[in-house]
Amino acid sequence: MASPRITLTVPGPEGDREVSISNPDRVLWPEVGITKRELAEYLIAVAEPFIAANGHRPVSLERFPEGVGGKAFFSKNPPKGAPAFVEAVTVTYNSGRRHPQLFLGEIASAVWAAQMNTIVFHPWASLASDADHPIELRIDLDPQPGTGIAEAVTAAHELRAVLHEAGLEAWIKTSGNRGLHVFCPIEPTHEFLDVRHAVIAAARELERRMPDAVTTNWWKEERGERVFVDFNQANRDRTMAGAYSPRALSTATVSTPVSWDELDGLDPLAFTVRSIPGRLASVGDPWAGFGEKPGRIDTLLQWWQRDLDDGLGELPFPPEFPKMPGEPPRVQPSRAKNPSSD
Repeated sequence: MASPRITLTVPGPEGDREVSISNPDRVLWPEVGITKRELAEYLIAVAEPFIAANGHRPVSLERFPEGVGGKAFFSKNPPKGAPAFVEAVTVTYNSGRRHPQLFLGEIASAVWAAQMNTIVFHPWASLASDADHPIELRIDLDPQPGTGIAEAVTAAHELRAVLHEAGLEAWIKTSGNRGLHVFCPIEPTHEFLDVRHAVIAAARELERRMPDAVTTNWWKEERGERVFVDFNQANRDRTMAGAYSPRALSTATVSTPVSWDELDGLDPLAFTVRSIPGRLASVGDPWAGFGEKPGRIDTLLQWWQRDLDDGLGELPFPPEFPKMPGEPPRVQPSRAKNPSSD
């Protein structure tokens, strides 16, 4: 039986808004019993750092009508009947197609998204006001089988040093799962492809320093027991869970900003929808001040050109992307060697 609809009062820049929540007792995370209402209240509790990290950017909503155990789908454009405060901006996708994309101008928009069974928020690296030029350089450290958070932490410390040498300040958060996300605020002076090349340059430098621990190999069969530096998350319309976004995992973990000092010995599973409001109250937001001093990617682009001159070319793009200039064949290495294999 459906639970009665409720109305939550949500503070906003233009005063309070009333956001209606249907079926507030619907359980979204069965293992821990977290309901739609609790998710909406979580978003209100973390409103300031959540909007600072995810607001005013094109965002894709990952929605779970049946909770985290059920099927999911992505929403990018506002559905019919969305409240007036749910905003959109026209963006260009990799195919060249242009289409309206949601963005969150205030926390009421995120609470409305929770009403629509959104669990994971995937913001772009650019602002809605200039969607073509990223304000963040993002690097995803993805532990492969045989590795885990400890190996990702070691790689993250060295990556921070690499980025510092390139003139960038690195900030870090948990992915909400096994990995880590390293972000650098940057001036919006370059298009996505340039920022991707800057990420590849940093990833290759990290790989040179830690060849047995990290890899830039796109094909899983070549990665081994190393941390994969996922350069393709820097592409246009390729996103990762935003800071303070819940994840669709059984214990309701959250992608959580942390300080570099607390990284060693970190337990990312301790950061959940239920624990984060208390953490913010006790230690504050480790990403407070993010973006106040954006850097430039010029040095990384010089490294990219140096590597090109040394014979290191473009790396593969995701399969759904159009064929890109200079890209190697999108063929799994083992299949390229054995073209007759099934």
